[in-house]
Amino acid sequence: MVGFEFLKSVGGGGRYDALASDGRSTYPGVGISFGISRTLVPLMARGVLTSDRKVPSVVLVALVDEESRGASDAIAASLRANGVPCEVAASAQKFGKQIRYAERRGIPYVWFTGADGHEVKDIRTGEQVAADPATWAPPAEDLRPRVTVSTGTTQRSSSTSEEKQ
Repeated sequence: MVGFEFLKSVGGGGRYDALASDGRSTYPGVGISFGISRTLVPLMARGVLTSDRKVPSVVLVALVDEESRGASDAIAASLRANGVPCEVAASAQKFGKQIRYAERRGIPYVWFTGADGHEVKDIRTGEQVAADPATWAPPAEDLRPRVTVSTGTTQRSSSTSEEKQ
């Protein structure tokens, strides 16, 4: 990481003679740690790494009212079971506020449940379609956040852990 020597080591470990104690005896231990945030945070702060969204969630499950929280949680569980990262709205607000919340966090889809069934809205295009939480999945390019690496004048993007390795 030429030019980033200030980051120093990203891993460490050792032996700890008195790692734990129960009041009568002390117990030794060994430990190891990898400082991923120690590396990533400074790189993000300097604009070397950026992401296309702030959170891994690709779907915000809207909450109609507090009485429907159980149903919204069940939808989220079904989506997660299919590998779709999602979150349930923290509180039942007007749908416009829930959509703006998703926009601020970079979440591209909002899931609505009503008397007519389930619908998912792509808030970037405004397109809203009927969907089944047991089978729906976003396009592959939306499933995971993309990290952009800027090295001088070049940029490259990666969206899967395999590409990052």
